[in-house]
Amino acid sequence: MAGDEKRFKSAFDSLHALAYFAPEVDAALTGTGLRPGRMPYFAGRSAAMGAVGPEVVAATFYNFNPEVVARVIPRAWTLATPEQVLDARLDGVDQALTRLLGDHVKSDEVAEAAELAREASKGCTGEGRPLYAAHAGLGWPGEPHLVLWHALTLVREYRGDGHIAALVLNGLSGLEALITHVATGRGFATDAAKVTRGWSDEQWTAAAARLTGRGLLDAEGALTEAGAAVRDSVEAATESAARGPWEHLGPERTARLEELCRGLSRRVVEAGAFPDGVFAKRRP
Repeated sequence: MAGDEKRFKSAFDSLHALAYFAPEVDAALTGTGLRPGRMPYFAGRSAAMGAVGPEVVAATFYNFNPEVVARVIPRAWTLATPEQVLDARLDGVDQALTRLLGDHVKSDEVAEAAELAREASKGCTGEGRPLYAAHAGLGWPGEPHLVLWHALTLVREYRGDGHIAALVLNGLSGLEALITHVATGRGFATDAAKVTRGWSDEQWTAAAARLTGRGLLDAEGALTEAGAAVRDSVEAATESAARGPWEHLGPERTARLEELCRGLSRRVVEAGAFPDGVFAKRRP
């Protein structure tokens, strides 16, 4: 079932992740008083946990440089409360989905997808899943397109928490996870990974040297056989830990939700939800 889960992730992921790129969401978050730049992302995604400190945000986001997180958290909570941030984020998503889907935002397909995604989210559990659990504690919005977005957010954070557990069990720190993901050729380019996640050349080089010393990278920075096996182990564990929603929903309804979400994802991508080439390479 793991392959089905990975294909389904590709079908729905853009419907959640558009919140990190849509100008409406950024404008709504900065409208609360948050400063432009990284602050809206870190505060917007972590606000469900309350006014937590940079240590918690870095731990749950995992592959960002904690020094970068500390530049904006906890300052963000002196500019806007977590409740204000959450309200603004949802308002921005509402505006963005309305723009990207147009009249289709009120379609039967969106309503059906929302119902199925909400049911799927009932297969998630909070044990050991802090970012999922925080979002699961929020109230459900009323409009179907926002129900869909919230449900997919729950499923995505549930999966992400499981992915971090897999990285920990396989002995990869946040930066090491990022470096080995880049080395698979399926992730960011090196320079983009450094910039987006806030790591310096010196920090990257030192972590790569540690991975080479452990036999996971070769002298050219490519994955060794052992390194590839670790990445395979991470992916297998991630897929296994993500089964809950789809086992709860069952194969027929999961296939229907995949079909609906793939069509909706195509609409938002074609409407310009993401900069060229940016979406396909996000998860370490």
